[in-house]
Amino acid sequence: MSPAFAHEPVMVEEVVALLHPVPPGVVVDATAGGAGHAAALLSSQPHLRLLGVDRDPAAVEASRDRLARFGDRAVVVHARFDALAEALVSSGLDGPVSGVLFDLGVSSPQFDEPGRGFSYRLDAPLDMRMDPSSGPSAAELLDTMTEGELAGLLAAHGENRFARRIARALLAARPVRTTGQLAEVVRGAIPAAARRTGGHPARRAFQALRVAVNDELGVLERALPQALGLLGPGGRCVAISYHSGEDRLVKAAFARAVSGGCTCPPGLPCACGAVPEGRLVFRGARRPAPAEVARNRRAESARLRAYERLAPAADPA
Repeated sequence: MSPAFAHEPVMVEEVVALLHPVPPGVVVDATAGGAGHAAALLSSQPHLRLLGVDRDPAAVEASRDRLARFGDRAVVVHARFDALAEALVSSGLDGPVSGVLFDLGVSSPQFDEPGRGFSYRLDAPLDMRMDPSSGPSAAELLDTMTEGELAGLLAAHGENRFARRIARALLAARPVRTTGQLAEVVRGAIPAAARRTGGHPARRAFQALRVAVNDELGVLERALPQALGLLGPGGRCVAISYHSGEDRLVKAAFARAVSGGCTCPPGLPCACGAVPEGRLVFRGARRPAPAEVARNRRAESARLRAYERLAPAADPA
């Protein structure tokens, strides 16, 4: 694998353990990245084959390189993960889907490569696209947004107090073309006293723009029901999220599948005829061990949830 795409996978031992009981079949790594999770799964579980999916061409190349030693047990395709069904067909891998893994957010190589424009720590063109060949860049998106749209986006990502001030400053500074310029405008819009706490003052603005540029929440919202629907009986979906917007979507999708889409009032027996499709493997979300966070600070915000598809209920005789 190219050193430029070296990436330490988060909670890899937990992911391998959670997917160990699944039946033989295909595991879909919907966010292949540098193939750290994928390689660990294929090494530990010879009964599995794997489809790796990534929208970043550099990640696809790195994953193919790292997984080449597994031969035809691994196929990696360039696609967004809201097209899992189409990717599965195009891969040529047949058999039941035994697992789906989502390791969400941005990988370390994307953050650390200056030309990608994801980081406020490196001055670079303001791009932020996970697939550099598709869609408008962050700079182009900023050129088209109204003050209200931008303030709403910032507020949705935790910048509640100063969202309007930052939006007004960014519109006044247009065109904003580099990460350094974006970080400086955001910093200047926040009062000095507020800049002394809470980390880098531009952190939330960068996250908000990145999520919007890549339609991250929209893609995830479309992908989750598709992924759960592809699972065969006993198959599992494991999702690692890194901010509250992602985690809410994962939690809600798993809850709908567990209830079968029940619409009855909470706390009352189901009377709507909903049939549960699966179960939670454990309640709530798991966090990385302190030792992993100490070794890899980017694991600190990770939240892991897991779901298992149930076998269909037998028809009454």
